[in-house]
Amino acid sequence: MEDVKAIAANDSVSVNQFVVQAVAERVAMLRERGYLAQRAARAKPGAMRRILEKAGDDTPIPGDELPEGWPG
Repeated sequence: MEDVKAIAANDSVSVNQFVVQAVAERVAMLRERGYLAQRAARAKPGAMRRILEKAGDDTPIPGDELPEGWPG
């Protein structure tokens, strides 16, 4: 608890405000994690390749190449 008091004081906020902000940040992180998991579950393995094929056939700049063995 002393650590929380010290950090709150360093940020010039009350302990209550610090705790509320920390909880809000944690809730937001957990929501985002759930959202990303839902999006990953809907992913179609070959979709990225099809999108890239529509974009054209320009040579990628160095460092932007797809890794060897990339699925699709």
